[in-house]
Amino acid sequence: MSAELAALDFPPPAAPGPFQLAPPVPADIALRSATGADLGFLRALYGELRADELACVPWPEPLKRSFLDQQFALQHRHYVAHHPEADFLVIERAGHAVGRLYLDRSGADWQLIDLGLLAAARGGGLGGALLRRMQALAGTCGANLALHVQRDNLRARALYERLGFRAGALAGHHLAMRWAPGDGVS
Repeated sequence: MSAELAALDFPPPAAPGPFQLAPPVPADIALRSATGADLGFLRALYGELRADELACVPWPEPLKRSFLDQQFALQHRHYVAHHPEADFLVIERAGHAVGRLYLDRSGADWQLIDLGLLAAARGGGLGGALLRRMQALAGTCGANLALHVQRDNLRARALYERLGFRAGALAGHHLAMRWAPGDGVS
């Protein structure tokens, strides 16, 4: 791990306690608060999530790795600075890290900051199950659920729309989406 990554950390877990799972999320899935020890995995996940984007860039691998380290560190600092009360969670399947879920429950609208899964964990319904669980919890608390999706990420946008999220404003490369308890699927 680079020195820049080693200098990163997470704020203490948010009150009133971390986001809890319950059915219909698969039994072998768990969420836990991220720690500094997870930064290597989270950086690798970030790199995997950006792999297609960087595949056509003619840089040598060490330069790509350095770029990804810097971008991950900038994103991490931004998330922590702008969402200090968020739940920064690692998604585990059978005890092995497979993704991250960053959720800020501090406002009237809960903000899904990031949900990212390793390629091997995608396509089996885990992302949808986690989103439905967040919707159920938000609805129980009388909160809306808001997120931003890259406008060219049609697969993620289709999932959000199937789950009742409605498109909002377009800001640069991201589309705001919002779900309210009365909007449908949860």
